[in-house]
Parts: sequence; structure tokens; C-alpha cells
Amino acid sequence: MDSSALLTLQSAQSEASAVGQTRLSALARSAKGDQNAKLGADFEAMCLSALLKPMFEGLTTDGPFGGGQGEAAMRSFQIDAMAQGITRQGGIGISDMMQKQLLKLQEGGL
Repeated sequence: MDSSALLTLQSAQSEASAVGQTRLSALARSAKGDQNAKLGADFEAMCLSALLKPMFEGLTTDGPFGGGQGEAAMRSFQIDAMAQGITRQGGIGISDMMQKQLLKLQEGGL
């Protein structure tokens, strides 16, 4: 095998390796993006839950259609479900801000 053929073969191998690394990097970024999106959504739901909680503190659970102690006990679950629903429908932007900050941290920008 002459030297030019060997150089061509080595060049092709290094290009293939670079393409493989680029694909792996893209897959890793995609996985990080998915993980960041979940973290952002979870954080936004937690914040919304904390914001919604005071709205229900003064409500009584007695009366003909009240749920009594059972309703009071399950109220936190209802509030969490409402917060998750708001987040799934677009939220208020906390998730997007958090994802941007996580991306900066992961890239070493902060």
C-alpha cells in the first residue's frame, strides 16, 4: 500500500470518527435537553403549587356539598394536580427560564 492510499484511509477513518462523535454529542445534547425540560416542568409545577396554596387556605369544607375532613386532607393533591395541569398547558415561563439557565451551566457559561 503506498503512502497516499494510507493517508486517504487514515483521513477517512478520522472523518468517520468525527461524524460518530458528532452524532453521539447530538444524542447526549438531546438527552440533556429532555432531562432539562422535565426538571424545568417539575420546578414550575412546584412553584405554581406554592403560589396556589394560599388561595385555598381560608375555605371551609363543611356544608351540604362540602367534603369535610377528607376534602381538607386531599386538598394538597388537588393543588398539585392543578399546578401540573397549568404547566402542561404552557405554564407561566418559569420552566423556559430554568432550562436556559441549566443549559448555560452545562456548557460552562456561568
